Amino acid sequence: MPRFIPTAPDALADLVTRSLRSLDGHRVAGIDGADAAHPLEFAHRAADRVRADGRPAEVVSLHDFVRPASLRMEFGRDETSYRTGWFDYSALHREVLDSVHDSGTWLPALWDEAADRSARARRRTALPATVLFVAGPMLLGRGLPFDLTVRLDLGAAALTRGTPDEDAWTVPGLLTHDREHSATPSFFVRWDHPDHPALRVGAN
Repeated sequence: MPRFIPTAPDALADLVTRSLRSLDGHRVAGIDGADAAHPLEFAHRAADRVRADGRPAEVVSLHDFVRPASLRMEFGRDETSYRTGWFDYSALHREVLDSVHDSGTWLPALWDEAADRSARARRRTALPATVLFVAGPMLLGRGLPFDLTVRLDLGAAALTRGTPDEDAWTVPGLLTHDREHSATPSFFVRWDHPDHPALRVGAN
């Protein structure tokens, strides 16, 4: 049976860094969590730790790989559109995960969500043994070939509480995705109280 032990964000970032030491070459780590869990914030924390460990690290936000508004909003604001039409996971797979492993290059952003136009970002060349942290919601369960994954898990109450009113319509989609996809992350963390998270250990 799995059990949970208390940890801290810095301790978790250190654990991720230690785990990456055994993985040479370019690597991509997925930080999966709803926006209410602030996965991008943890990704930057972990990237700082990796850099302090002497290895290049960069952060990619899933929100820079959204689809154009005309596609995102084609069926309105409902859970199905959020789960299936909001983010371009295929482009993320192609332009970041596959690209950095195949050619040593990666695209930091595809679409400017606020301006609703191409991000016009230039492809970047990864330094030797770069770690890319990709952060955002619903990354697990989509067949993305991450080398390491961290799940920042929010219960329904914490997810609802932490989601702004204008984004409340996304909550059912997030919960549905969690129910329908049982991918096992490298690290599963209860994140209802980010200052006092709990790390799952033992059997999954």
